[in-house]
Amino acid sequence: MELNNEDDGRATPRTVLGRRLRRLRESAGLSQRALADKVGYPHTYLSRVERGEQLPSEALAEDLDTHFATDGLFVELLSMAQDASIPDYGRVVVDGESKAARIQVFGSSLIPGLLQTEGYAHALFRESLPGESEERINERVATRMRRKRVFEKEQAPYYWAIMDEAALRRPVGGSACMSDQLRHVLAAVASPQVAAQVLPFTQGEHPMLGGSLSLLTLPSGATIGYVESFFSGESVESPAKVLELTHMFDVARSKALPERETLDLIRGYLRKYEDEDDS
Repeated sequence: MELNNEDDGRATPRTVLGRRLRRLRESAGLSQRALADKVGYPHTYLSRVERGEQLPSEALAEDLDTHFATDGLFVELLSMAQDASIPDYGRVVVDGESKAARIQVFGSSLIPGLLQTEGYAHALFRESLPGESEERINERVATRMRRKRVFEKEQAPYYWAIMDEAALRRPVGGSACMSDQLRHVLAAVASPQVAAQVLPFTQGEHPMLGGSLSLLTLPSGATIGYVESFFSGESVESPAKVLELTHMFDVARSKALPERETLDLIRGYLRKYEDEDDS
């Protein structure tokens, strides 16, 4: 099997994808340039994918499946490779999002992940992972964007986000990036399945300063908690601990602005960023 160790170390979905591409290309008697001409992508891009240095985009994975008639193989390997790039401590929340009937999140200084734009996420990854190549940063962004597919499900979860005002005030990526980000939040909350509140600076202290919290409620009614800080995270399933986290979330929600005032505050920051971008 290809997922066994080969040659210089452990095979991963990324390297398996590259090997399958190379083998299919060679079996078809095609050079990288010839294949590139057929699928309409630069041969240097295909070369990086074959060597496992870069993941293909979803569009390229789909085009490769079409060209080689591989029945979704490359799309599936891409999905596996993206999942493998998520830190172990983060997989609990990512897996839980795909199964949850309700998602409640609190972010103390950032826009929550499922509401982030590509530009905002890219700026965060670029700053927090300075040694990463641009290709790897883009892959991480693509993986985060893929999580939004939970909103496209027939039974999409109800999503309730509470953000500290610091998330609006901090100009991640600059004024233009924040303008796009806040417009995206305003568009997202137009859906009846998505709600957002801002916990304003005027409320002073609150029980979740300096951290972030996700509460994932499954169709069965069971709830999983997830607390994250910097490069670590902890999943919580103990009923007593989940109850404690739920209480903390409820306290933060009680201190947050109601919907109309939240939207007014977001629009106010949006105007500020748009003015800065125009100046």
